[in-house]
Amino acid sequence: MQDFTNGMPAGLIKGVAWAKVRASYGNGECIELAGLSTGEAAIRNSRDPEGAALIVTRRELKAFFDGVKRDEFDHLIA
Repeated sequence: MQDFTNGMPAGLIKGVAWAKVRASYGNGECIELAGLSTGEAAIRNSRDPEGAALIVTRRELKAFFDGVKRDEFDHLIA
Protein backbone atom coordinates (compact mmCIF):
# COMPACT_ATOMS: atom_id res chain seq x y z
CA MET A 1 0.00 0.00 0.00
CA GLN A 2 1.31 3.43 -0.91
CA ASP A 3 2.01 5.94 1.86
CA PHE A 4 0.38 9.33 1.33
CA THR A 5 1.66 12.48 2.99
CA ASN A 6 0.19 15.94 2.90
CA GLY A 7 2.03 18.10 0.37
CA MET A 8 3.48 15.19 -1.60
CA PRO A 9 3.69 15.71 -5.37
CA ALA A 10 0.36 14.69 -6.89
CA GLY A 11 2.26 13.05 -9.73
CA LEU A 12 3.58 10.46 -7.28
CA ILE A 13 0.07 9.29 -6.40
CA LYS A 14 -0.35 6.27 -8.63
CA GLY A 15 -3.33 4.12 -9.55
CA VAL A 16 -6.07 6.66 -8.79
CA ALA A 17 -8.73 8.28 -10.94
CA TRP A 18 -8.68 12.06 -10.59
CA ALA A 19 -12.11 13.67 -11.00
CA LYS A 20 -13.14 17.26 -11.54
CA VAL A 21 -16.54 18.87 -11.69
CA ARG A 22 -18.39 19.20 -14.97
CA ALA A 23 -18.62 22.95 -14.37
CA SER A 24 -14.85 23.28 -14.86
CA TYR A 25 -14.07 26.25 -17.05
CA GLY A 26 -12.13 24.07 -19.48
CA ASN A 27 -8.91 26.04 -19.19
CA GLY A 28 -7.46 24.29 -16.17
CA GLU A 29 -9.15 26.39 -13.50
CA CYS A 30 -10.42 23.66 -11.24
CA ILE A 31 -9.46 21.35 -8.45
CA GLU A 32 -9.44 17.60 -8.84
CA LEU A 33 -10.09 14.92 -6.23
CA ALA A 34 -9.07 11.29 -6.01
CA GLY A 35 -10.04 8.60 -3.55
CA LEU A 36 -7.03 6.88 -1.96
CA SER A 37 -6.58 3.27 -0.88
CA THR A 38 -6.31 4.50 2.74
CA GLY A 39 -9.86 5.88 2.68
CA GLU A 40 -8.54 9.42 2.48
CA ALA A 41 -8.84 11.78 -0.48
CA ALA A 42 -6.24 13.73 -2.40
CA ILE A 43 -6.91 17.20 -3.80
CA ARG A 44 -4.79 18.80 -6.51
CA ASN A 45 -4.87 21.95 -8.61
CA SER A 46 -5.66 21.09 -12.22
CA ARG A 47 -3.33 23.90 -13.38
CA ASP A 48 -0.44 22.05 -11.70
CA PRO A 49 -1.28 18.32 -11.77
CA GLU A 50 2.24 17.38 -10.66
CA GLY A 51 2.25 19.91 -7.80
CA ALA A 52 1.52 19.40 -4.12
CA ALA A 53 -1.50 17.34 -3.12
CA LEU A 54 -3.59 18.05 -0.06
CA ILE A 55 -4.43 14.77 1.68
CA VAL A 56 -7.64 14.89 3.74
CA THR A 57 -9.69 12.40 5.71
CA ARG A 58 -13.25 11.53 4.73
CA ARG A 59 -14.51 13.45 7.77
CA GLU A 60 -12.56 16.56 6.73
CA LEU A 61 -13.86 16.30 3.18
CA LYS A 62 -17.42 15.78 4.39
CA ALA A 63 -17.16 18.84 6.68
CA PHE A 64 -15.90 20.91 3.75
CA PHE A 65 -18.69 19.73 1.43
CA ASP A 66 -21.26 20.47 4.13
CA GLY A 67 -19.87 24.00 4.40
CA VAL A 68 -20.05 24.45 0.63
CA LYS A 69 -23.67 23.29 0.60
CA ARG A 70 -24.47 25.82 3.33
CA ASP A 71 -22.87 28.65 1.32
CA GLU A 72 -20.23 29.21 4.02
CA PHE A 73 -17.55 29.98 1.43
CA ASP A 74 -19.56 32.13 -0.97
CA HIS A 75 -17.75 35.26 0.21
CA LEU A 76 -14.56 33.88 -1.36
CA ILE A 77 -16.02 33.92 -4.88
CA ALA A 78 -18.22 36.99 -4.73
